[in-house]
Amino acid sequence: MPVVRSERRPRSELNRVLVVDDEADIRELIDLTLSRMGLAAECAGTVAEARAALSAGDFQLCLTDMRLPDGEGLDIVRLIGERYPEVPVAVITAFGSAENAVAALKAGAFDYLAKPVGLDQLRTLVKSALSLSEVGGENDASRALTGDSAGMQQVRALIEKMARSQAPIYISGESGSGKELAARLIHQRSSRAGGPFVPVNCGAIPENLMESEFFGYRKGAFTGADADRDGFFQAASGGTLFLDEVADLPLAMQVKLLRAIQEKRVRKVGCVTEAPVDLRIICATHRNLRDCVDKGSFRQDLYYRLNVIELRMPPLRERREDIAPLVETILHKLCGDAPPRLSAEALAALERYPFPGNVRELENVLERATALCADDCIEAADLQIEPESCGDAPAGGWGSETLDDYLNRIERQAILDALQKTDGNRTAAARLLGVTFRSMRYRLERLGIE
Repeated sequence: MPVVRSERRPRSELNRVLVVDDEADIRELIDLTLSRMGLAAECAGTVAEARAALSAGDFQLCLTDMRLPDGEGLDIVRLIGERYPEVPVAVITAFGSAENAVAALKAGAFDYLAKPVGLDQLRTLVKSALSLSEVGGENDASRALTGDSAGMQQVRALIEKMARSQAPIYISGESGSGKELAARLIHQRSSRAGGPFVPVNCGAIPENLMESEFFGYRKGAFTGADADRDGFFQAASGGTLFLDEVADLPLAMQVKLLRAIQEKRVRKVGCVTEAPVDLRIICATHRNLRDCVDKGSFRQDLYYRLNVIELRMPPLRERREDIAPLVETILHKLCGDAPPRLSAEALAALERYPFPGNVRELENVLERATALCADDCIEAADLQIEPESCGDAPAGGWGSETLDDYLNRIERQAILDALQKTDGNRTAAARLLGVTFRSMRYRLERLGIE
């Protein structure tokens, strides 16, 4: 089959899109739609014809079917990734074929469309893909992840790659390691930068309100629903929805979330019809999501749908060489252009400290130290870091601290971190820590936490 070329206007004036599909009617439909968008379509019906077209000219986008007479769409995805990495490629999958969509995204596809192809979704995808060429190289935003350690250099490089895709991303890492900052940077570097970034703490939403908060509701859907309201999915339209602490979602909500992600459609509470949504999902949790799947608290199918690409944020103890530049950045943020200086002893103490709370804990330590220091110099004593927490424990034990004191301190910090993450919501904090509310209340009273 010869390569079919659309000659409505001179090629030099138009962005060019390679359309690969063995069904003539689908090629014609996409060609016509692209032409009305001011784009030129070059159509191919096989993998071989697509290879020839790619080698003969440059394209700004490729749309390919998954099943072709002489191969698969994944062959084209991999070819473009290897030889033409600047060209976004999207795949067209059979309706309900989530496995194919995930495989394509893992192989490097920008996004996917399900048959029958919806023209509104096609136009949205094309506009997003073409806007990638307007995004420049690394800018100051990506430098917000302070540090030049090998771990942070790898994180920044992955962010640049992830920003060119629409694939769901799972960010793993301990509390305070910068997961939300990484998600914001991916959004800022993507074709969706002009849209909203909507962060949601899944552990802070009461279970009985989750569906209405995520998907919205119609007037009269339940008592108190006195007007139509959009949910998080609608609020993030055209942008990115960041689901923090996604492991805290109850199983019933996980089922609804899975369908919304797969079908790219949501139904408001009290509504009988679904509406399309255009957004990217980025999720994060400090838990080991794979362990949650093994324990049965997180659905395996949702795990594979969210974990298309994983970004691991390294803990601060794995990149101690970044502590000095982090200190400088944080002090400037806290004190402006005239921050206090850090003594050599204080910096050494920080570099020995394990930082279980990571960068967030470092910020808290420095904020306290700036209030306690004298003569514009932060000394080791101003940090108020427990001596036994710096480096290895002494051979004689934990000094003046008993084992009970040590365990109480760790428990207290974990509870305070959970309360901070849930904005003081004790029920949500208990769920985050995996304890009952009654147990949480007892621990708060025992530890004297107001």
